[in-house]
Amino acid sequence: MFMNSREMYVIRFTQTKAVMQMRRGSAPTMKDVAREAGVALGTVSKVFNNGSVGEEYRQRVLKAAKRLGYQVNSYARGLKTNRTYAVAVVLPNIINPFFSVLAQNLCQALTKRGYRMFLSITDFDPAAEQRYIHMAQQNQVDGIIGLTYNPNLQVADKIPFVSFDRYVSPNVPCVASDNFGGGHLAAKKLVEMGCERLLFLRIGSTVAGESDKRRDGFESFCRGAGVEHDTLYLCDSDGYEPFRAFLQAHIHQGRLDYDGIFCCTDALTLEIQKMLSELGIRAPEDVQLIGFDGTAIHMGRTPECSTIVQPIPLLAETCVDILLKEDKSDLPSLICLPVSYAPGGTTQDPI
Repeated sequence: MFMNSREMYVIRFTQTKAVMQMRRGSAPTMKDVAREAGVALGTVSKVFNNGSVGEEYRQRVLKAAKRLGYQVNSYARGLKTNRTYAVAVVLPNIINPFFSVLAQNLCQALTKRGYRMFLSITDFDPAAEQRYIHMAQQNQVDGIIGLTYNPNLQVADKIPFVSFDRYVSPNVPCVASDNFGGGHLAAKKLVEMGCERLLFLRIGSTVAGESDKRRDGFESFCRGAGVEHDTLYLCDSDGYEPFRAFLQAHIHQGRLDYDGIFCCTDALTLEIQKMLSELGIRAPEDVQLIGFDGTAIHMGRTPECSTIVQPIPLLAETCVDILLKEDKSDLPSLICLPVSYAPGGTTQDPI
């Protein structure tokens, strides 16, 4: 169907008039967006309310909204749907690269679905975690995603809650990486690269969590393969010095008793590499090291150490999908996502 020049002029005039009205200060409406995009008003509503609509129409609406400067009125939308379109995220800190990348991906996943993210930093304080949970509930957010260290955390049943990396209760779904599989894979890789005596090093919270399974997976492989191995398990309050003392005690005639070390995080791996260097032990020449997290990869950088990579973007998407899922009756208590291995210079990987 072809339009004559007069019809085209009328359409252009109408669109120009709408844009001029926007510039004069009147806020654009969904009707304006529909007119600009050349779609029905119902299509625009579906796009901004996460309804089912074709990708071509979705893009037309989003581009039209951007041209007009249209913004969704979250308050008005919330009155209609009985939602606030806000989610609280509780994390220990954002100094740790893993937590900061996780926060970034959670924010992106929520924004994509039309939600705002309120971030609370607890600094590993159990009391602060409980206070932030209460505050989030009082502000009537639509849900909470938390990485918490309070073994007695209380969360109201009426508020959807998704726990990251830590079991809270049978009614609270927990999203985590395959920590057991990651520990198993790390030990397997070290053995494949010629290591004969392995060591697992960990420092962390005394509160039980999914990350504890990294040691379980490591030990499971070693026992099954008949590989000599030891573990050193420290609490955060112990600091790093016990690691140095342990390593010094296991150096004989300039050689470390272990030729492969798996550390519970990349941060610890780099710290151990530095300690070993100060003691005259080189990685990967004298000892091979593998960490856990792979955060640098998700930041677009080459990993500083060989590592077991957590799928951070997928973890964030999964947390958000589960939180916003209407029917949670069929959800398992633990949703476990696969990990992978990435070389980073602290192992002797074949070229």
